[in-house]
Amino acid sequence: MQAEVGEVEYRTWLRQMTLGPVEHDEITLYLPTRFLRDWVRSQYGDRLGALWNAEIAVIRRVELTLAPEMRSETRPPVAAIAPSPAPPPAASTANGATAQPAIVSSAEPRGDLAAPLDPRFSFQGFVVGKPNEFAHACARRVAERPSSPGFNPLFLYGGVGLGKTHLMHAIGLELTSPARPFGAVSVAYMSAEKFMYRFIAAIRSQQTMEFKEQLRSVDVLMIDDLQFLIGKDNTQEEFFHTFNALVDAGKQIVVSADKSPSDLSGLEDRLRTRLGCGMVADLHATTFELRISILEAKAEASGVAVPPKVLEFLAHKITTNVRELEGALNRMIAHANLFGRSVTLDATQEVLHDILKAHDRRVTIEEIQRKVSEHWNIRLTDMSSARRARAVARPRQVAMYLAKQLTSRSLPEIGRKFGNRDHTTVMHAVSRVTELMNADTAFAEDVELLRRMLES
Repeated sequence: MQAEVGEVEYRTWLRQMTLGPVEHDEITLYLPTRFLRDWVRSQYGDRLGALWNAEIAVIRRVELTLAPEMRSETRPPVAAIAPSPAPPPAASTANGATAQPAIVSSAEPRGDLAAPLDPRFSFQGFVVGKPNEFAHACARRVAERPSSPGFNPLFLYGGVGLGKTHLMHAIGLELTSPARPFGAVSVAYMSAEKFMYRFIAAIRSQQTMEFKEQLRSVDVLMIDDLQFLIGKDNTQEEFFHTFNALVDAGKQIVVSADKSPSDLSGLEDRLRTRLGCGMVADLHATTFELRISILEAKAEASGVAVPPKVLEFLAHKITTNVRELEGALNRMIAHANLFGRSVTLDATQEVLHDILKAHDRRVTIEEIQRKVSEHWNIRLTDMSSARRARAVARPRQVAMYLAKQLTSRSLPEIGRKFGNRDHTTVMHAVSRVTELMNADTAFAEDVELLRRMLES
């Protein structure tokens, strides 16, 4: 890694890593602070995993966590199925991060089977909006009254980074809370991949009965990313029998996947049918308003002042993945903390150049008209209408200016896109917007924000 990232990045982020235990297919690396742990995990975690796997083929996962002397100060008390030394807590980005397996109940965590739930992924930390409000309500219902008729199993599905894992952690944290009115219950949470690895390990060590008894003794079983079991017939068989045993005993099942049960081709029909017989809730792609709300909440929690225009820029720019959106904000905040600089649009574009480059695309006049209309809250048809009111004419001129700056279209071509206007009208618009930008700082910032959104 030192050779790949260079001496400066190595000294800043990686040099303080120390080697922890190597157990089965998992290796642990320690870092001295939560900030370093989170940063290395988000920026270098995947590459570290690939390098370890290249060196030692059996290694499938690298766990980055706090050094042992720091752990007792930072990790909240948790519980699990059977006493055993606990591995450090797993963490990841909020609202939909892929978390590590966890089993929680009334004793100490089992190191060979599970890890604690992430206390940051609570219901309080989940930002609710139109795209996720139904899934959030269903998760709340299960957390309050597990095994309610019609809610067992609860199947959450949606794209990457939309909040499925966050909601599963929130359910687990609520059910295992000592403050729960009816008392804490035992919860087992793990990814489908970990379920498969542990099942295979149990077969190899001839401990399948112990594995089955552990899982079937819990009150709530949560399996994340079920699509991983597609094509794994023996693991599907075991999960199906575990599923039936728990449901028949009145225990709650919560499952997540990237598609609905009916669309998960490759799962056995009997398993797909059972999964779809309870409550199925999807998490839609985020809206601009929800992305802004998420960014505002994260920025406020960080204690770093992030200008609204930067939040708007990020919310317009990164639209498909909340995890990537939050990662971009975290990167900006870390940059501000490390170098003592304020967060600005210029700094955002500089620090996030790689993320922005990945989203580069060709800008069209139609897209410019749509963005400008949304920004000034006018109708899209006003871009080509004959209306001359200032509230319409000024945004139209800005759209013409941006079309000249961001596209290769000629002045006559731009004019035709704006209601067959003459090229001299476009020239006047470009000249007028340039004058206003030089005279009015706020107006210049608005135009610059729109330009950055469209350009990157």
